[in-house]
Amino acid sequence: MYETNNRLPRLRMEAVRLVKNGMGIREVARHFGYSPGTISKWAMRARSLPSNAHLIPTRSSRPHRHPHELSNELIHTILSYREQHRRCAKVLHHLLERDGHKVSLSSVERTLRRAGLVNHSRWKKWHTYPPRPMPEKPGLLIEIDTIHDGDPKERMGLYTMLDVCSRWAFAVPTIGMNTRKSAKFVEDSRALAPFEFSTIQSDNGPEFSKWFTKRIVEHGMSHRHSRIRTPNDNAHLERFNRTIQDECLSRISRDMRVWRREIPEYLRFYNTERPHMALDMKTPADILKVFPRY
Repeated sequence: MYETNNRLPRLRMEAVRLVKNGMGIREVARHFGYSPGTISKWAMRARSLPSNAHLIPTRSSRPHRHPHELSNELIHTILSYREQHRRCAKVLHHLLERDGHKVSLSSVERTLRRAGLVNHSRWKKWHTYPPRPMPEKPGLLIEIDTIHDGDPKERMGLYTMLDVCSRWAFAVPTIGMNTRKSAKFVEDSRALAPFEFSTIQSDNGPEFSKWFTKRIVEHGMSHRHSRIRTPNDNAHLERFNRTIQDECLSRISRDMRVWRREIPEYLRFYNTERPHMALDMKTPADILKVFPRY
């Protein structure tokens, strides 16, 4: 494209130099494959540049004016509302429309952004989504999540993990959740799993934030996040979470000592005895036997 051709600024100057050296505009146009009018415009632009310039830079194609641009009065009104109410763009848009000002929400957001009045938290992590690895063997893709149970003040919960290839599962009950407990959960599961971990996939919860990612990378694994508001990215583990709630947690008392005693027994049953439809009625242990590391 015209705007992204990095060699074009130098090519323009070369064409102008040929014209200055006596070559005709039409001849230069045929040589470079451009119209004579384009060569003439380049020559006119070169006159305004310093004599030692080596390039004729590409100018922005952004229009200087727009037929539907906001008036200066409306821009001033938006900024005045912001200073007066100290609210976000959505609230300001509501107030402006209530008071009879006809303006779109996107225009209010754009005005605040151009004025430098949109603040983003410096702690917010902007996630990237690298390609999802194909789970061709155990450990290539491990999904990790949490289950919160009961009164938030008691903070009882469960860390859960599932290998997508073999459906091997692991879970640990916990009081409270944070990045350090998340990292320890991964370490404990690695010690028990009969395969190496390659990629850990989690949602965007605070217990799987930057510190957790650093610890994962330090141990030779990669960490990818599922897309925001897309629970289907962790569909295999979401199904396991429902299964362990229906088949285990709902049948035992809500007591941490009971959880720590019964959940490991259920995981043994789940991994070695319970047939899985997704595995053609095999168990995760049956699938793992196919691979040499088991």
